[in-house]
Amino acid sequence: MTEPSGETAPEAPEDVAPTEDVREDVRQGTAEPEEPGTAEEPASAEEPAPAEESTSDEESATGEESPRAGESATGEESPRAGEPTPAQEPAASEESDGPAAGDAAPEPEPEGPDAAQASPEPAGAEHGADGGAVTGTSDTPELSDAQAELAAQRELRARIEARKAEKEGPLASGAKLSGTAADLLAAVRAVEGGAASGSAFYEAPEPAPRRTAPEAAPAMTVRPPVPAQAPAPAPGTTAAVREVLAKGGAPEALVGQVAAALGEGAAQALLDDPWQLLAVSGVRPEQADGFARALLGAACGPDDPRRTVALTVWLLERAALQGHTALEIDAVRAGLARHAVPDAGSAVEEAVSAGAVLVFQEEEPAEGDPEEDEEDEGHEEAPGAAEAAAEPASPVLLGLDRYALAEESLADGLARLVKTATADTWEGSELERAAGAHGLVLHTGGEAARAEPVALAAAARAHGLRTLVAVHADGGRRALGPAGTDAVTVAALLSGAAGPGRDEEGAFALDLLVVLDAPQLDVETAAMLVESLPDGCRLVLSGDPAVLGAPGAGQVFDDLLAARVCPRIASRVPDPGPLGELVSGIGAGELNQVEAPGKEIVIVPVRDAGEAVHRTVQLVADSVPRAIGVPAEQTQVVTVGHGGSAGTRALNTALKERLNPGPGRFGGYDPGDRVAYAPVPGRTVTGTVVSADAEGLRLRCGDEELLVPKERVESALRHGWALTAHQAAGLRWPAVVVVLPGDAAGGLSRPWVYTAFGRAERHLSVVHGVDQALPRAVAEGAAPERTTRLRPLLEALLAVPEE
Repeated sequence: MTEPSGETAPEAPEDVAPTEDVREDVRQGTAEPEEPGTAEEPASAEEPAPAEESTSDEESATGEESPRAGESATGEESPRAGEPTPAQEPAASEESDGPAAGDAAPEPEPEGPDAAQASPEPAGAEHGADGGAVTGTSDTPELSDAQAELAAQRELRARIEARKAEKEGPLASGAKLSGTAADLLAAVRAVEGGAASGSAFYEAPEPAPRRTAPEAAPAMTVRPPVPAQAPAPAPGTTAAVREVLAKGGAPEALVGQVAAALGEGAAQALLDDPWQLLAVSGVRPEQADGFARALLGAACGPDDPRRTVALTVWLLERAALQGHTALEIDAVRAGLARHAVPDAGSAVEEAVSAGAVLVFQEEEPAEGDPEEDEEDEGHEEAPGAAEAAAEPASPVLLGLDRYALAEESLADGLARLVKTATADTWEGSELERAAGAHGLVLHTGGEAARAEPVALAAAARAHGLRTLVAVHADGGRRALGPAGTDAVTVAALLSGAAGPGRDEEGAFALDLLVVLDAPQLDVETAAMLVESLPDGCRLVLSGDPAVLGAPGAGQVFDDLLAARVCPRIASRVPDPGPLGELVSGIGAGELNQVEAPGKEIVIVPVRDAGEAVHRTVQLVADSVPRAIGVPAEQTQVVTVGHGGSAGTRALNTALKERLNPGPGRFGGYDPGDRVAYAPVPGRTVTGTVVSADAEGLRLRCGDEELLVPKERVESALRHGWALTAHQAAGLRWPAVVVVLPGDAAGGLSRPWVYTAFGRAERHLSVVHGVDQALPRAVAEGAAPERTTRLRPLLEALLAVPEE
């Protein structure tokens, strides 16, 4: 029996067929269901004839219904099942099982659509076998119970035949159904008649298109929680790794890093391939070779495929630390040769065939006039011309899949934003007008120019757009002043710790995202950010292209500027004061003498590294607080590297001894120590040690408290009175002391000097021991180029056709 759409039919007994009339009457509101126990007892226990019982069972098995009340041989029909009227729906939902087979039939009720206006039938009226009414007189002999049962069975068979004929015929004109409902009924009948398959009802729905324009208020989901720290390796895993490392002569201090890098099967992985030890940061090929010899003995050699594959991956990982997302194949071969690989070419092929690295060769469009090419047809080529034409137009690159996928995903995401943004006319500054007309806009300028994208965000909010400003580090948010209250860090935005929620598709509920410090975006972070933006959202990337690039792989901002696939707005707002004048000159390649009447800039010459450390401690602890009025806790030291006689390690040791002496009873740290914490490679968070417990060190970083697990203290935490320029990028302090010892000359470049000097807001002291290396670096020291694939990918997706 077909139930009204959206309802679930109750489980019916096997002998439900004789009660069908009552059920249909209940649906149409022409009869009330009987209460349990109110049905009359049958006067006879006579069972239906076998043929009649078989007919009823067949109907139930095929899912066919008996005709409803009101369907007669004259063709009149009542509303069908599945077409309930408002008055019928409540009755259908309250439908009862009705009396069981063998119960006496209820007294006849008026039937059909016009039953309300029909006159009651004369007493003793019955239904004939053809379904029509048979009227009799008062002297008509009364039928026995057996005869009445037989008459009911004949009526039932007649209704079944009439319903079958109706289903096989076309939909009658003038029926109450039309449009989609009529089509659906016709499809149902086709399936019931065997003309169509039931699978026709399960057509795959078309995927809902993503939002192509900003919507007023998308459905919001609960913001995802901040991801917890990776769980510590199981004790069994660490014990097995410790045993394997001891067998191979590796230090026990690597246990935690190996278990984290290789997972639960770390011990077996090392036994099968000892060069997997190179997956741990800081392990060099010579150390991995010694570990392999201790485990494998004579079974290993310099051309072992396991060694060559691991070395190839290691070379590309090291290149990523220097900003490359790929390397030219010749550079990889040269690196393998330096590590005693006999056949570097075969080693590269082995790594590619093993799927450890990927091969790329960007296609460049052919240049030249098509007409000239046609004229050249038929001319004999000069010797060697074919070989020259066969040479690749671009170098063959090798890369790791994580960076390759990130660059391709980023390029696709940026192209999506460009193509789905709806152009609009915004009034205001040049930046505001560009943001209104385009989905992607680049903005360049110094520290003072940061006010322009912040003003853009404020104007967009005033127009009702969902807008957010994101910065690289928490210090950059505080530097915005009152406007930084609503700003978030990129890391907090991606983790869900701050910012808007996400819609049902997992995209941020934003119409405009403004990202400051955009040069600090590495390719993986940028890809995650762009993937989280909905279609139609506008993205404004703002930053100073003269600063050091991202500490991770890629150069997203520089590649976008070079690709010329979107508007680029250059700020004309100069950085104020003597510090602004000095930094602006460095950006132009000139180290100018700047007047600093308020001691904004002080040069402290030194002869050697020892004197550089001594003068640095004196400046931070005494001179700057006394002469400038900036306390030691607001003064930051910036130097070239971690190692060396005046690197961050040496300087932090001296500064701790002076500013916060202590035994370092918590893994070398004491409460009150300034620290630099790297929760992930390439991102540094500065803070102060608050306390320590069994879980690890607890830090105060701005307005937040962080926990550094004890197993990560050694690898992810450093003292933070002195930082490198890469660590300091995106942050600013009231006073900065830049240390340039004599052995740092080789690490200087114009972007390095520009970044280090630009971290100071009020005062800059330069501990100068590099003589002419400083002006030479400013004039000539360009930053090393990075090998990336983002620019050609963007140009291929967003190429502007030439007129």
